[in-house]
Amino acid sequence: MSGHSKWATTHRQKSAADAKKGAIFTKIANLIIMAAKQGGGDPEANFSLRLAVDKAKAANMPKDNIERAIKRGTGEGGEGKNFEEVTYEIFGPAGSVFITEAITDNKNRTVSDLKAILNRNGGQLGALNSVSWMFERKGVIILDAGALAGKNQDDLELTLIDAGADDIIKEDNNWEIQTAPDRLNAVIVALKNKGIEAKESGLQYLSKNDVVISDPAEQGKVENFYNLLDDLDDVNAVYTNANW
Repeated sequence: MSGHSKWATTHRQKSAADAKKGAIFTKIANLIIMAAKQGGGDPEANFSLRLAVDKAKAANMPKDNIERAIKRGTGEGGEGKNFEEVTYEIFGPAGSVFITEAITDNKNRTVSDLKAILNRNGGQLGALNSVSWMFERKGVIILDAGALAGKNQDDLELTLIDAGADDIIKEDNNWEIQTAPDRLNAVIVALKNKGIEAKESGLQYLSKNDVVISDPAEQGKVENFYNLLDDLDDVNAVYTNANW
């Protein structure tokens, strides 16, 4: 099984600003709030919340912050906010396209911030399905390749396929496992039964056909555009068909 690793591409594109813990914690807290609002405050019964809490723990987010975000999502203590999930489809520079997912308590503020970036950097907001048809919604699990040393990898691959893996992409440092959205939980459970914890997991948009940006000047424009979108406080995920 093989394919292009969008995870690796995305993480190469992360800006230095994304290393600021305050910004990361804010984005993760919004994920937790939204998940708790939609499915309740018990991570064992709410898969989306469990993914968000796992992400928080991987980022070393303090336990108090996690618990506070869950309470805000469930509305305990009157702290709940009217958070909404919003998806924007965007045309960027050099033939690139983007899907941007945001969690916000003020859609007017979010779209205003987004349009300011687009207007200054040659982007355009697209209509519904103007861009999304170029992507597939997939479950994505990242494993640390080093943590798999000593395990029977052929047996592991068969276990993953039986659990619902569509694709397994092996790289030097990571394995990327792709699943149908409704099989993500089953594959995570299969891994845990093997004593393997995911490095990262969640639902993503993967482009069906990447656009390779080879001109250095255009590469700079696309990378800057990606980073500006990713650095918006309300934005929790950015996906692109651009590869550079």
